Amino acid sequence: MAKSANQKLKLLYLMDILMEKTDEEHGITMVNILKELERNGISAERKSIYHDLEELRHYGLDILTYSNGRTTFYYVASRKFELAELKLLVDAVQSSKFITEKKSNELIKKLEEFASCYQARDLQRQVFVQGRVKTMNESIYYNIDKIHEAIDKNYAITFQYFQWNVKKEMELRHEGEYYEVSPWQLMWDDENYYLIGYHHEDQKIKHFRVDKMLHIDITDITRQGAQDFHKVDVKTYSKRVFGMYDGVQTNVKLKCHNSLVGVMIDRFGKNVPLIPLDDDYFQINVTVAVSRQFLGWLLAIGTGVTILEPQEVKDKMVEACGKMIQCYE
Repeated sequence: MAKSANQKLKLLYLMDILMEKTDEEHGITMVNILKELERNGISAERKSIYHDLEELRHYGLDILTYSNGRTTFYYVASRKFELAELKLLVDAVQSSKFITEKKSNELIKKLEEFASCYQARDLQRQVFVQGRVKTMNESIYYNIDKIHEAIDKNYAITFQYFQWNVKKEMELRHEGEYYEVSPWQLMWDDENYYLIGYHHEDQKIKHFRVDKMLHIDITDITRQGAQDFHKVDVKTYSKRVFGMYDGVQTNVKLKCHNSLVGVMIDRFGKNVPLIPLDDDYFQINVTVAVSRQFLGWLLAIGTGVTILEPQEVKDKMVEACGKMIQCYE
């Protein structure tokens, strides 16, 4: 680009220099500002830079100064994101299983652009993406976008659904046939994205792991199952459906040791009633999807919790314990 053309972009380049090269702990001198501008084919005088700095302050850029002897340093004192906030976002990105390793690194690189070059190094020291358990489906971002588009347009979608086999290969479920589903809600649970939708063939609300969906297409079929979806309390859905595995919705009474109050509140929320039974135990009545995952959750807690009712759920727990014992005999 010609020098004269760059000259018109002086104010923008000046803002970029301040944003990239300065922060609360690092300033830049007028001499170095002029050098940086010259590197980009822009010649400027001190007087014009003083004017430009005032223009940027008027625009909203928080430019402050400090002195070291007779030298004045200019720096950006505040930004859209504080360094602590960026670190929090970086941690969220790198710990999210549904974001692939490649995409994690791309997103973190973009987050670094909101910090100075010095702060970006601090963010880089936070990055330990390699070796983490990550999804292997790179298309998840486009899947989410397609699902949102279908919800906005009130259309159903079709897709293929897969599972991993022992060879670490994608294995299509439903014999490769396409699922036809009306999407109603996206939900993040246990570090995975799920689609809650109305399955046309089974005529009921189901959920699907978004990272296991392939070849999503938006149809011209108007969404179905509105009444069924509105019966679903999305806020408590993941509390009832353990590990997002389906099961028969059942009212279950549990006897719990007092030491497990925090565990039960974490799982079922603060509004779950705690009924004292004696000095050591309390009872909770909850509606859950009775599945192997629910029984496994109870087994993991141990002897501090006991199923009181109904009898068929107690029988399932006894059967599960018996099968576990058989595995070790």
